[in-house]
Amino acid sequence: MDANIIKRNEKLAQKVIKGLESRNMSGYYAKDREEALKIALGLIKEGSTVTMGGAMSAHEIGLVDALKKGNYNFVDRDQMEDKKAAALAAYSADVFLTSTNAMTEDGMLVNIDGNANRVSAIAHGPEKVIVIAGMNKVCDDLDGAMKRARNVAAPTNAQRFGIDTPCSKTGSCMDCKSPDTICCQFLITRYSRHSDRIHVILVNDMLGF
Repeated sequence: MDANIIKRNEKLAQKVIKGLESRNMSGYYAKDREEALKIALGLIKEGSTVTMGGAMSAHEIGLVDALKKGNYNFVDRDQMEDKKAAALAAYSADVFLTSTNAMTEDGMLVNIDGNANRVSAIAHGPEKVIVIAGMNKVCDDLDGAMKRARNVAAPTNAQRFGIDTPCSKTGSCMDCKSPDTICCQFLITRYSRHSDRIHVILVNDMLGF
């Protein structure tokens, strides 16, 4: 990565972290995927029950593999036949792993969901939420974050899942009411009432969608 981009990301990450702290959330900056993995594992106690939403970023930094190999009770929803039970396990888990569709420079998280299992767990339930986000998710303001979530994250995920929505064909949001829409619930995390619950790891890399 270009040295000037690295420097820019470091400076921007510090601004985001200050914004998160003002919203009672914790922020961390990782210079690469390896450091992000180290930070994440440092936030998860051995023996913890860990669940996750569809967080590509957790896979990309090697966290999912590390949890499977380590001394953790990792609820692997991809290996469970009962997907509903896997989703419900998140609400009583010690740790919930996720990414974010977008976030603002002043520390707000923006997420869109189809079945609400991910956004509901971010909002309430698990004792700790760890958000892993590449610097590509940071937007200047809430309007920009909403646009990114709707026009970048949602169409890309619709294509990834093979869902027949207008955005999967056009590449941008059509504000549809398709039966297959994955844009059913919108969550803006503006503030965390509970200290030490939401932890955001900003990674100097392009992660997720």
